[in-house]
Amino acid sequence: MYCDFFGFSEKPFTITPNPHFVYLSGIHREVFARLLYGVDSHAGFIALTGEVGTGKTTMLRTLLSQLDPEKYTCALIFNPCMSGEQLLAGVCREFTITAEEQHRSGYLEALNRFLIEQNAAGRTVVLVIDEAQNLDPDVLEQVRLISNLETERDKLIQIILAGQPELDDILRRHNLRQLNQRITVRCRLKPMDMDDTTRYINHRLRISGSRIPDIFSSAAIKRIFRFSRGTPRLINVACEQALVVAWTRETTNVTRAIAAEVIDELHQGNDRDGLYSRIVRWLFAGK
Repeated sequence: MYCDFFGFSEKPFTITPNPHFVYLSGIHREVFARLLYGVDSHAGFIALTGEVGTGKTTMLRTLLSQLDPEKYTCALIFNPCMSGEQLLAGVCREFTITAEEQHRSGYLEALNRFLIEQNAAGRTVVLVIDEAQNLDPDVLEQVRLISNLETERDKLIQIILAGQPELDDILRRHNLRQLNQRITVRCRLKPMDMDDTTRYINHRLRISGSRIPDIFSSAAIKRIFRFSRGTPRLINVACEQALVVAWTRETTNVTRAIAAEVIDELHQGNDRDGLYSRIVRWLFAGK
């Protein structure tokens, strides 16, 4: 499509989490540092929360890609809508652990042996559970039991629970107070400000390989910032559509007028429901 026109090697504004495009704003750098500290200090439990589209999954994938595989053994559970036993089976599968008996206690026993072996080899085991706000309280209690696998001196597994702000409300429930009390590192990912939004857009353009300067005018970026309120996923949606419009008009400059036109279409859509409303519902449904 427009990639050849702008000189991109790949699309710069897809909404698929991609560590290759990661841009660490001030708040992202702080959160990344705290996640890394929690893992390295063997905190046990770490919680990462943030609204839909703020970049939690990208942040997690970036963290895992930065951990030395010689020193860390990592697994990511992305679809936690499962029972406690299914979660244990999924954890074993991600760590390529074979359980002799395929039931709750069998999975726990196999996982415990694996963690002891990894600890003896000097490796830190990291389990990341994304979209953790979807876990039932009983499954969260199973996660707590996994964290009980420890030596006299150290936690055998570092668990990162990542999710939307509702996760905090769930963890504050009385029946989950034991788990909540064990979370020693808490991070909150917030939207970017105007300056970071500008740098974010230019960073993704540069990573995509374009040598054309100032594709997005400062006025266009301001308009996109007001629409997105600094949420990366909404920035990507607006920028992608703006590039398509600029390409169809054979201009390499996204003006404020083009940005405003695209955003107006996102707000109004071509039907009664409105494209903007559908996108917002899609985002806030965690899709």
